Amino acid sequence: MSTEPETTEDAEPGTPGAESTPADGAGGGEADAGRAAEAERRDAGTGEAADTEGGDAAGTREAADTDDGDAGAGQGADADSAEADLGQAASAEGTQAGAGEGAEGGDAGSPQVSEAEAELRAQQVERERIEQRKAEKKAPIASGTKLSGKAADLLAAVRAVESGEKPAATVFEEPPPAPRRSAPEPERRPRPVAPEPVAASAGPAPEAVQAVRQVLGEGGAPEVLAPQAAAVLGEGADEQLRADPWQLLRIAGVRPEQADGFARALLGAECGPDDARRGRAVTSWLLEQAAVAGHTVLEMPALLAALAQRGVPEPDSAVQDAIAEGEALVFQDALEGEAGAPAPADGEEEGAEEDEERPVRVLVGLERYALAEESLADGLARLVNSAPKQDGSAEEWERAAAAAQGSAAELIRAVAGQGLVLHTGGEASLAEPAALLTAARALGLRVWAATHGPIGRNRFAALLRRSGQAADAPGQTGEAPGDSPVATVSGLLAGLEGPGRDTDGALDLDLLVVLDAPQLDVETAALLTESLPDGARLVLAGDPAVLWSAGPGRVFADLLAARICPQVASRRPDPGPLGELVSGIGIGELNQVEAPGKEIVIVPVRDAGEAVHRTVQLVVDSVPRAIGVPAEETQVITPGHGGAVGTRALNAALKERLNPGPGRFGGFDPGDRIVHSPAPGRALPGRVVTADAEGLHLSCEGETVVVPRERVEQSVRHGWALTAHQAVGSRWPAVVVVLPGDAAQALSRPWVYTAFGRADRHLSVVHGVEQALARAVAEVPAKPRTTRLPVLLAPQISGT
Repeated sequence: MSTEPETTEDAEPGTPGAESTPADGAGGGEADAGRAAEAERRDAGTGEAADTEGGDAAGTREAADTDDGDAGAGQGADADSAEADLGQAASAEGTQAGAGEGAEGGDAGSPQVSEAEAELRAQQVERERIEQRKAEKKAPIASGTKLSGKAADLLAAVRAVESGEKPAATVFEEPPPAPRRSAPEPERRPRPVAPEPVAASAGPAPEAVQAVRQVLGEGGAPEVLAPQAAAVLGEGADEQLRADPWQLLRIAGVRPEQADGFARALLGAECGPDDARRGRAVTSWLLEQAAVAGHTVLEMPALLAALAQRGVPEPDSAVQDAIAEGEALVFQDALEGEAGAPAPADGEEEGAEEDEERPVRVLVGLERYALAEESLADGLARLVNSAPKQDGSAEEWERAAAAAQGSAAELIRAVAGQGLVLHTGGEASLAEPAALLTAARALGLRVWAATHGPIGRNRFAALLRRSGQAADAPGQTGEAPGDSPVATVSGLLAGLEGPGRDTDGALDLDLLVVLDAPQLDVETAALLTESLPDGARLVLAGDPAVLWSAGPGRVFADLLAARICPQVASRRPDPGPLGELVSGIGIGELNQVEAPGKEIVIVPVRDAGEAVHRTVQLVVDSVPRAIGVPAEETQVITPGHGGAVGTRALNAALKERLNPGPGRFGGFDPGDRIVHSPAPGRALPGRVVTADAEGLHLSCEGETVVVPRERVEQSVRHGWALTAHQAVGSRWPAVVVVLPGDAAQALSRPWVYTAFGRADRHLSVVHGVEQALARAVAEVPAKPRTTRLPVLLAPQISGT
């Protein structure tokens, strides 16, 4: 235990969630810092709610959490006492009483406006809108910063989704019981999902964009949406919008009430809530929102209830219209015997069962996700039922397994005779896929590994090189970093990384090990399986306790539950106090952990302002002094982008201390730490290098990325603070997890496990949620997702 002198405030170490009493006497310097942080909070987005784990366009949203540890965490009144903060220790356990108070206190001082002044302001706004309309007729609005009223709301919603700030829809979290009814299922064959193009396709023609801009202006929608609308709707987009204004809902971020206003402006008296066009469009929109929340399909009762909430008079007719127009697909899955219908008894006619109406679950989904799930099931069945290519004799595989140890040997033996194998474990278990790849390369196989992000790729490449050098495997010793057979999943599928493809279009390999498998959504997983050549082996490896994919589906969890292939569970525990803490969280226990080397530190806080102040103090002063980890290697993780202690507020405060500047390049300066989200669910940490006419130049894990100027606002944000979904698949030497009091309702065990598990050497928890952390770890599992993969995989169970 540390014997460093106490600071002006006593902070007691121990398990978050226990009780402790704050000491009095906080210095005036801290009060000033708290007021400054509170002002930053109001400037950075006071009114925004913290995002939850729904999955957003940039990577979905998470909840907050804390951790348990025996290491002491003192609270200093200023930065000079930061090292003492980390060294403070005591035998009592707990958190600061009243830590969650004041989370919304920043709004208390808002100025009151008289009715007369409010009326004058309203008139001024109306005059500005009139002038705005006149200006729009002369020239297009480039940035959207001058929009007001409904148009501004619409544009803000679109940008919120594009940038990943919009939380997932919650209307589908607890669907009503499934009906006992049947519905016809159309005849179709599963088909592969087409990959997204590597490079952005040519945009719509300028004249097409101008035609759409004119329609949007007539309907009061932001004209800056014209390029996106023209691209989404395709040829004749302007005529489509005139004929069916609710097609505007196909643009990300547009909500039904905003599309209704657009439709009223264009259609006038012809517009009504019972319009069949509205019912179809809202049905498709709800299914898209469900996909954002992780569902590949929705149960019919849940969809009908959501349509009723959106003011659709006849929900059933709206769904049937969407199905008839091909905008949605309907499925029926048996409720009983989902692992395969029971066989008829001896002497019983098979037709007797058909005479009885079996209860079914009626599901509705968008074609792209429904067929991706069927394509995935078809590809997995091909791997399970086909014999793998015989590279190396059985004796050679057995010798390789005998040379390995423990569950690594089990993994090698399983891969020797199977086309599909699942591997589970924490960070330490990565040594087992590394041993497998080293052994397979020695046997002459073409092997590759794929990770979720570039940080994970570089870490596993280093581990693989060490494994090869330890085994003295051919082709491994002295291998350059760029020569390691490790790629990111996105780079592998796009052809930017990996072995490339053969003449048949399949990946040119014999064994593919996909790490971070829980992050695979159904479309990505379908692409991977369809890209494997006949006779190839696929290993899906990952930690099943982390957050699920940002995209729809729960592929890894569904496969583990289906048990259609061998499963190897690693017996390698993650080492040290951090490993002990995270392992306990994974099974629902927030244990007391001894941390004599200050591996875990709890910093209780009372309100949002203090949380921001303490976080900056930890990153800038305390962790570098006491732990020896510089600020550039310390990552802050917080529940969401908005709110008083969201990524925006924390990034603004951290930039001011670590890289102050005017933000000349769209709010960024050279040296700024950023995260680039080129596609939903992908987050590439990096730094700003410079900017020119081409766009913003970034360095992301050694790779040069140029983001066009028009995409900077939607796809780049500061990255000193991330959400847990953005951080998944990566690890840092030190991590500061911030748990503001207003995030208590959003906490879940997977979020806590994921956030705490990003730390290699040191974890600081800025704790303001009191007992909510322990309750979340013990009682709040992952939110359920509705998928069809278990039913589609059921016929494979009997063959294993």
